[in-house]
Amino acid sequence: MAEEITIAQLAIERERGATVVDVREVHEYIEARVPGVTLIPLATIPDEVDALPRDETLYVICHSGVRSQYAADFLNANGFDAVSVAGGTMAWVQQGFDYDTGDDR
Repeated sequence: MAEEITIAQLAIERERGATVVDVREVHEYIEARVPGVTLIPLATIPDEVDALPRDETLYVICHSGVRSQYAADFLNANGFDAVSVAGGTMAWVQQGFDYDTGDDR
């Protein structure tokens, strides 16, 4: 099982320039997202691995933390250093961190 970090830890990693992959569906991404995430819906992760950096830790986020765990496990099994974000985007929003909305893909 992939390592997990908290929303507070993600905030620190984002300030350091971390890559955050959002594995939710497009409509969820449009509704609310952590600023600066890269949207790659869970079902498309296997098709997108070549587009992801292998030389850094990837922080994977979803709605509540379940899909991100699946994605992080898959990425780790394929040679990435991936960490799941516990609580997901909803915890990010609920804890009062800034978030983006709309379709900017």
